[in-house]
Amino acid sequence: MDLKITTLAGADAGKVKLSEEIFGLDPREDILQRVVRWQLAKKQQGTHQAKGRADIARTGAKMYKQKGTGRARHHSARAPQFRGGGKAHGPVARSHEHDLPKKVRALGLKLALSAKAKTENLIVVDDLKLADAKTKALIANFTALGLSNALVIGGSELDVNFKRAATNIPNIDVLPIQGINVYDILRRGTLVLSKAAVEALEERFK
Repeated sequence: MDLKITTLAGADAGKVKLSEEIFGLDPREDILQRVVRWQLAKKQQGTHQAKGRADIARTGAKMYKQKGTGRARHHSARAPQFRGGGKAHGPVARSHEHDLPKKVRALGLKLALSAKAKTENLIVVDDLKLADAKTKALIANFTALGLSNALVIGGSELDVNFKRAATNIPNIDVLPIQGINVYDILRRGTLVLSKAAVEALEERFK
């Protein structure tokens, strides 16, 4: 698959041949859903905690005698049915993380890249470098490229000026190639890859 390379200014910079095994697959929603669910579960803090009946600071003595009162049988005032009692089956601090095979994760990334290529929401830029860290200038470049909601993936090291200029632009995410992931690709409208990022991806999936 051949794709046009452009500069940040919008000028033509030749063509790049993309691997069909990475950018030419038929998207599968089930695999993408599994990978996104795995990512979000891993990201979830899991620090929610409710007090059970054992955590309540209240006497555990029997409230009143078992028989003869005409009332229901009760024991501790810490029981969940009483006001101020413990929560029954409440949330506890735990990890929400679950396993996902490496092959499925790798396939998910390929499918996400292929989905962007198939819908023509993939742009390859020759280099992500700026002479000055000027947000206004970068916004003008993005407008020329038709970018308003995008994920920008650079090489192993991002240009400092480019990263600083892009920080304040809403709906624009900038990541090095090590940080590329399925969730961020799918949540943004357009995927912008630098030439170095394309080379790194093809090297990764050899």
